[in-house]
Amino acid sequence: MSEQSYSYKYPHPAVTADCVIFGFDGVSIKVLLIQRGIEPFLGRWAFPGGFMKMDETAEECARRELEEETGLRNVSVEQFHTFSDVHRDPRERVMTVAHYALVKLSEVKGGDDAANARWLAMNEIPRLAFDHDRILRMAVNCLKERICFEPIGFELLPEVFTMTELQNLYEAILEVKFDRRNFYSKMLKLGILAEAEPRPKNASRRIPSKYRFNAGKYAELKQKGFRLEF
Repeated sequence: MSEQSYSYKYPHPAVTADCVIFGFDGVSIKVLLIQRGIEPFLGRWAFPGGFMKMDETAEECARRELEEETGLRNVSVEQFHTFSDVHRDPRERVMTVAHYALVKLSEVKGGDDAANARWLAMNEIPRLAFDHDRILRMAVNCLKERICFEPIGFELLPEVFTMTELQNLYEAILEVKFDRRNFYSKMLKLGILAEAEPRPKNASRRIPSKYRFNAGKYAELKQKGFRLEF
């Protein structure tokens, strides 16, 4: 075969990877955004991401761009959709493989072609660059669906947490309010929570019990077709 690698004679699109990173501050869901330092959309907010290199997978590209543009390392990302509208990028024909991840809030900084990197609450997010508004909507819907089948929300909490913190998280993701007693009862009956430390005798009711996520019990429930419904 005479043609060299990457010299395919037909037109083909460039490929990027973008990352929707969710965090939780105890009250609201936050999204990690970068402020673009270059054209197109100079100064607009967007998701961390960039063009894929010839020697990397989409996931490797997503993790690399995330580290270069925000400083976050070793984040486990998951693909959720490919966006391929013809005119989504004014530079050229570009399709992007979108990923999402849930991480604990940490300090971030702008780097590479990002002028700034910041955690923003959902109600603080302005109109985004490219088609990232659409990507965000789909990522949020994906998060709402997944939290009913997998305990992804526990990745946003500290290792030891209170039931109130857990309820706040589910309410923030699903955008609903739960009755406190019903929520506590449902979560305890599932058996996926383990008491982190014995409650002191005669302790005031104002001192909340603390829990850890029981991954082993959850694995058993998932094999039986677990679905969390409220």
